[in-house]
Amino acid sequence: MVAEAYIVLDTLGVVALDKDGNVLDKRLYSGGIEDIARKLNDIEAGRPVDEVLDLINSLKDRGIRSFYIEHRELARNILNVVKDVDVKSSTPLEVAKAYRDSFIDKYLGVVYGIGPEEYFRRVYEITVMQTRLKLRQSAERRDLFVAQAISAVDDIDKIANLVASRLREWYGIHFPELDDLTRDHREYATLVYKLGDRSKFTRENIMKALPDLGGERASRIAEAASKSVGASITDWDLDRIKALAKLYLDLQDIRRELTQYIDEAMSEVAPNIKELVGPLLGARLISLAGGLSKLALMPASTIQVLGAEKALFRALRGRGKPPKHGVIFQFPEIFRAPRWQRGKIARALAAKLAIAAKADAFTGNFIAPRLKEELMKRIQEIKTLYAKPPVRKPEAKQQAKPHGKPERERRGR
Repeated sequence: MVAEAYIVLDTLGVVALDKDGNVLDKRLYSGGIEDIARKLNDIEAGRPVDEVLDLINSLKDRGIRSFYIEHRELARNILNVVKDVDVKSSTPLEVAKAYRDSFIDKYLGVVYGIGPEEYFRRVYEITVMQTRLKLRQSAERRDLFVAQAISAVDDIDKIANLVASRLREWYGIHFPELDDLTRDHREYATLVYKLGDRSKFTRENIMKALPDLGGERASRIAEAASKSVGASITDWDLDRIKALAKLYLDLQDIRRELTQYIDEAMSEVAPNIKELVGPLLGARLISLAGGLSKLALMPASTIQVLGAEKALFRALRGRGKPPKHGVIFQFPEIFRAPRWQRGKIARALAAKLAIAAKADAFTGNFIAPRLKEELMKRIQEIKTLYAKPPVRKPEAKQQAKPHGKPERERRGR
């Protein structure tokens, strides 16, 4: 009686062999090319498909309770589904290796009943479909959409700053005093777009264009407009400037919509990270890591310096000190902290982010409140223990280097 079976996973089906390489049973994958490709991808991910479970259950009914397979995760998941069996993983299996070495000559006709040409044609079609499904699955990941959205926000910020700078310079020829009176780019662009010529900068018009501006500031701007030393401007020139102001305002509207989109998407993709550091910083970390799963696999020390790669490589070349934080410097508790506390807070935050990313990527458990509570407690400890800057050690006095070349002993000739 056969005591154990060796499960061999193939492109077209799954085969069970005894220790001598004899075929005990087989199951061919059912369905079309796409169905088979999906099953193979499931097997690669460690998810047992119906054919594998049916084969093991059939052999179990014949009294075989010990199985060997070349996939650790798949073996572990089979044990969770099929009871009263022992499934072990080992790579490579000698029986499976012998099966593959003599597959064409000994097993192809017995297992599949087809010739080599037909077999390789099917394998080619299925593996191509496998690749397509993997690419489609990768493209459908929501974390990649979030990463693209935060990159778009960064691009919009760069473009908007350039547009605002050009708008101030251009309109400043006509009304230069407005540049100092309105430092906010959106306020500046709104006044230029809605009012245009400085002759329209009355207190009433300014308050109508910007109701939240305040009466005192509106009066100062109106007074400056009446006494401006700027050049006069034609409607033809002003229309071009107003178009630039409109462009800036449109960019800000798009940025606001993208920010709201990121906020909603992060609640679905990475709720723990969002709760810990906010949607924008969380999305930026996912973007820098190349995806949520990659971020989850990173150690805390790597997460701590994400976004500071140039400084890190410069330090590795011996041209400076290693960075204490990367993009997580945007976390309020870090950038508001004194310089000597920032590295410690960044280390504590990175450790919690590593846990949060793993929870979001692999378990789906919402553990952010506990992580945040522990983080804030640790930050408070750092602020208490390191309230004062560390005392700098006096640098050792460097010995004076002799100038010129050292004397050389003269050799007798």
